[in-house]
Amino acid sequence: MAEKGEDYTVPDDYANLDELAAPSPVENPHERSFYRHESLEEDLENEQDCSRWDTYKKRKTLEQRGGQDGDLTELAAPAPVRQSHRSPTSDKPSTEEDKKGYKPKPERASKFATQIYTISHLIFWSIVGTLARLGLQTLTFYPGAPVQTGVVWANFGGSLVMGFLSEDRRLFREEWGSNPTYQEEKAAKRLDEERGIMSKKEQSEADEAAARKQHSAVKKTIPLYIGLATGFCGSFTSFSSFIRDVFFALSNSLPVPGSHPSSAVRNSSATVHRNGGYSFMAVLAVILLTTCLCLGALQSGAHLAIALEAFTPTLPYAWCRKFLDRGMVVLAWGAWLGAILLAIWPADRPGGPDGRASWSLETWRGEALYALVFAPLGSLLRFYASVHLNGKIASFPLGTFAVNIFGTILLGVFYDLQHAPLGGASEGMVGGGRVGCQVLQGCMDGFCGCLTTVSTWVAELKGLRIRHAYVYGCMSVGVALGFLVSIIGSLKWTVGFASPACVT
Repeated sequence: MAEKGEDYTVPDDYANLDELAAPSPVENPHERSFYRHESLEEDLENEQDCSRWDTYKKRKTLEQRGGQDGDLTELAAPAPVRQSHRSPTSDKPSTEEDKKGYKPKPERASKFATQIYTISHLIFWSIVGTLARLGLQTLTFYPGAPVQTGVVWANFGGSLVMGFLSEDRRLFREEWGSNPTYQEEKAAKRLDEERGIMSKKEQSEADEAAARKQHSAVKKTIPLYIGLATGFCGSFTSFSSFIRDVFFALSNSLPVPGSHPSSAVRNSSATVHRNGGYSFMAVLAVILLTTCLCLGALQSGAHLAIALEAFTPTLPYAWCRKFLDRGMVVLAWGAWLGAILLAIWPADRPGGPDGRASWSLETWRGEALYALVFAPLGSLLRFYASVHLNGKIASFPLGTFAVNIFGTILLGVFYDLQHAPLGGASEGMVGGGRVGCQVLQGCMDGFCGCLTTVSTWVAELKGLRIRHAYVYGCMSVGVALGFLVSIIGSLKWTVGFASPACVT
């Protein structure tokens, strides 16, 4: 294992990220007859108890050091630089320390540096996740497709990756060192059976629980893991687009492809009239298909991590800490800045490299660039909402619920603006014209798509107790759909929609 050179100073609130706190999707990988079920509520309560205990110990330590002036933390706090028995010109421990087996503690990155690394990973992976979602939606939107909701495959893919990351013990093996893999646990058990040594079931379960707890505690401190689980998976999936498709199914306006994908156009007028009973069945079909498929993907991703454990590589500790994290700061902010500059000066502008002056050729900004500009904002807002709100109620992830509902409301508002005459229908300013329509589409695909998440939502459904999971899941879908019915439905069923001024 590579020698550790630097640890991170992680804020305590990071423990509220349900992508990291939720128990593993596969709780009994060895298929024992008896095993202990762990729920998300228990994990969050344990985290809060540990946090309160650490705060209590720190306060008592300051009071003891401060004596009568214990209330004056400015005086009672320890010195910024503690005295050491080391020589000022040498980092080697003294002879007395060497005899005691003293080992110097690894240097710790400041809390500010840790947050910069985490934010940079979130920015970069939210851009990658948005591109993956938009690309997969385009690939799965074709005539005769058995599933007409293209975002369902993006939600499936993000949930699959989330399940793999939750169960994997190989990628970040050097981060937690002694935590055994599933293959090593099986080998140790087989060796004990050959020697005739059978460890006690209680001790075995305790060891496995301790390993899982160590695994969960350490991965919360890795900016790359947070970027993949929160940034990529959360941006690859979209709860607001899922609820939008549920509303389209309810209103019999689900877009269908009218031609080959190379020139596919979304056509909502190709559907025929149907009664309310069929619309109710369509709503159930979209909800059940997406929810069950994503829950199955979460479980399948975990099974895939176990099956591929022997072939999964391990990321070098030193390379991640010294090169990847620091390089990600430049790469992430540079990619975001590049997207902003390309949105201002697009390469397919009329009179550009192709020399043809036609605004119909300018499609980059509406289909991709504006989404990449707004994607990091949505991902960062979701991250901080989860950090500050998910720990409030252990049985109801308030942060994820809030961003999913808020993002769905914004998507409904943006959709109405995009399909309503803002400057008068006679002036052709539906949705604010071509640029306004493209900006609104970027807000829906980028900001709302990354602000809302399905991968975290299904991970929470899997981790919560059954009754709490049903309450949380039904409230999320019901409240979000109710807002879309009131926002989009009120315009659709009164004034009606106009054709947007850009490709959507």
